[in-house]
Amino acid sequence: MKLHSVGIKHFTCPVSVREQKGGVQQTVAEINLQASLPHRFKQSCLEIFTCILAKYQQDMHTKIFPELLTEVQSNLQAKHAEMEMQFPYFIAKKAPVTGTESLMEYDCSFIGSIDDQEHQLLLKVSVPLTTLCPCSKEISTQGAHNQRAEVILTVKPLGFIWLEELISLVESCGSCELYALLKRPDEKFVTEEAYANPMFVEDVVRKVAQKAKNHETIGWFSVSVESFESIHKHSAYAYVDSNDLD
Repeated sequence: MKLHSVGIKHFTCPVSVREQKGGVQQTVAEINLQASLPHRFKQSCLEIFTCILAKYQQDMHTKIFPELLTEVQSNLQAKHAEMEMQFPYFIAKKAPVTGTESLMEYDCSFIGSIDDQEHQLLLKVSVPLTTLCPCSKEISTQGAHNQRAEVILTVKPLGFIWLEELISLVESCGSCELYALLKRPDEKFVTEEAYANPMFVEDVVRKVAQKAKNHETIGWFSVSVESFESIHKHSAYAYVDSNDLD
């Protein structure tokens, strides 16, 4: 019987990710790796997957994805292979008024694939933001409801691009950025900043999409925004794919 694909999921290992500032960040990644398997291949694949991952895990960055996936493809005689590496990535951020520094965590992924000899690489970042409801602000005499939102930006880079660039792009598109640590003057600032910049999820997704579209190093992209509503049990959601844009 021919199987569509085989692989391993939730393989956890320490990896090193290069930082824009020139350093190397040590983090822990969860890896999903799979390949199409020809019916003539009879031996177990687990050892092949784990040995290849062990070979590359000390310097796991986007540039080695083609080499790693080609090795998987060759060892398994596979037409197609793909790997997703998901990991927490930390960036030191300074609070907007006091300058208090703290580490913000972002969920990031490298997603690579190979079909025959054609390689593809995608980068994905999940970035939290604040959104403040324009409707609530308009109809209320005091205040407006706001909430945390999650923006997921997935891109096909045309050249090298840093995770920090993608995260910064997204953070510039909400009512206000999030910070891990705020003192009272900072809290006042972010509250008033969000109130001065009310945005629906539709506004956020359009703004991120426009900036991604204008970025010279981004080809295809998709953007989703989920707002975890503070006055509803449900979330508000918006999504755009660059293939659908005029």
